[in-house]
Amino acid sequence: MPTGVAIRDVREQLFDAADRILLRDGPGGLTSRAVTTEAGVAKGVLHKHFADFDDFLAAFVLDRAERMAPQALALREAAGHGTVAGNVTEALVAVFGSVAVAIVALVTFRDELRARLRDTWPAGVPVLTEAARMLGAYLAAERGLGRVTGGADPDSLGAMLIGTAHLLFADRTGPPPTREAVERAVANVLRPVVRQ
Repeated sequence: MPTGVAIRDVREQLFDAADRILLRDGPGGLTSRAVTTEAGVAKGVLHKHFADFDDFLAAFVLDRAERMAPQALALREAAGHGTVAGNVTEALVAVFGSVAVAIVALVTFRDELRARLRDTWPAGVPVLTEAARMLGAYLAAERGLGRVTGGADPDSLGAMLIGTAHLLFADRTGPPPTREAVERAVANVLRPVVRQ
């Protein structure tokens, strides 16, 4: 005899709940009970799909990093259009307007999560590392089009831009930086390598 109603896309339901909790309450508020309550499912549902809570968190973090693929494709397709600084600014606002900053805090907050992520992600915080790769690929495409100087190192610039943006967005207690503030920071980082 069935004991309940089948839940469609339970992983996504749990991951979306984790997003909301992280954005609202930060990493300290993210517990298995909080996730299942937010998702509107029994606590056992999480443990049916994941070995333990850190297994859930590792899958959640990796899923959010993988979700950047469409944004990375759109950014690469923007090469040659608009301004380089404007395209990078839009990408950074999108990345840091998401749950990315809260994921950085979560990975920093939980030692076991960092250890589990190292099994599949050897360095860095997955969301930020993937965002840096996305920017590096875009800047390499712009370099190929001649809008970025040939001597520029796109991967290093991508990492610098992620670090710069992270500092701008890191304070979760205040308002996020304005688009103008982000664009000003991006323009300063890119000024030596972008051809006008």
